[in-house]
Amino acid sequence: MGKAEWIAAHPYRPLDLLDRVRAMEESISDTLVQGLADPTSGSNVMAFLIVAGLGLGMALIYVPLRVFLTVTARSRRLRLLQRIRRLREELTQPVEG
Repeated sequence: MGKAEWIAAHPYRPLDLLDRVRAMEESISDTLVQGLADPTSGSNVMAFLIVAGLGLGMALIYVPLRVFLTVTARSRRLRLLQRIRRLREELTQPVEG
């Protein structure tokens, strides 16, 4: 966008804003080009490895724990249902006395 177009589009903004916007665009584009040119440099890789490692660690702990809790909860429910059935059967039998 040239100066004439900028003035037409933004008549109430100062012209030095145009220069600041251009400088900011250049700064951002330089940073993006550097980051995309060599993605293995800097702390991006370290941050990714830390997050991926934490995710893997959480999965390795969560999955077996969830399976264990599910199995034990089902076995508790099964034992409770069996106990209820036995009690019902005892109640339906005549009382000896």
